[in-house]
Amino acid sequence: MVTMKKGLLNMEKERVLPDPHRFAVCAYEDVPIKEFYKGFFNEIFIFFHPFIKPLTIDSELFYPETYPDKFQVINNCEIVTWKEFLTLSGMQSYEELDIGLRTRILGLNKKYANKNLKEIIDNVSEKYNLIPPSEGILPDILINKLLEAIKKENYNWIWVGDEFGTERKLEYIDDLINQDTLARHNLFTHDNSILITTHWDSHFSMICSNDKKKIDRIVKSCSLNGFYCDESTEIYWSVRNTHRKG
Repeated sequence: MVTMKKGLLNMEKERVLPDPHRFAVCAYEDVPIKEFYKGFFNEIFIFFHPFIKPLTIDSELFYPETYPDKFQVINNCEIVTWKEFLTLSGMQSYEELDIGLRTRILGLNKKYANKNLKEIIDNVSEKYNLIPPSEGILPDILINKLLEAIKKENYNWIWVGDEFGTERKLEYIDDLINQDTLARHNLFTHDNSILITTHWDSHFSMICSNDKKKIDRIVKSCSLNGFYCDESTEIYWSVRNTHRKG
């Protein structure tokens, strides 16, 4: 009987995953982003998930049970950048907008949440018929642009991985462009020179590389709105920056 208990205890021993390959996953929340990728990527560009303005499709469809597919979004909506939203809303900074978006999804400690900024986002979105960006996934309206930009860098294939680095699948880029089958949101090239990754609780994604010119070309090709990380930028950069200023 004692032996059986020992056996059961051994069977229940906690399984610990190995550290993921850092060229294939999103940076952790508790460490500066460039520090996390040190030795893998020197340059990281944060690009904001845009607001969406439906043009020839009903905004009432943008709920989980009726959410339009990728091609419906691409063909029937237009992008409203964070920069444009600041102008519409009167907000003072990207930090305010990020905090407001995080507050909307209950993604911040009460100490850092700002219900006033949340209300501004809700009111301006309603006034101008805008759909606020979703967190944790690449925006449908940007996916094909990003894939086309990677193709221009002479890649025809790309790895698509999960957030923990435990699963990955090699995909032909044209298939991902022509179909609506992208199920994961860590994309990285076979030579580990480009990573596009999305933090699960954030309204932005990141392009990582050692080649700044390559990132610049992708940013320009996709008309992305965002900024380059410095040595202290963290996933919760908006909260950190606001806290420092305060």
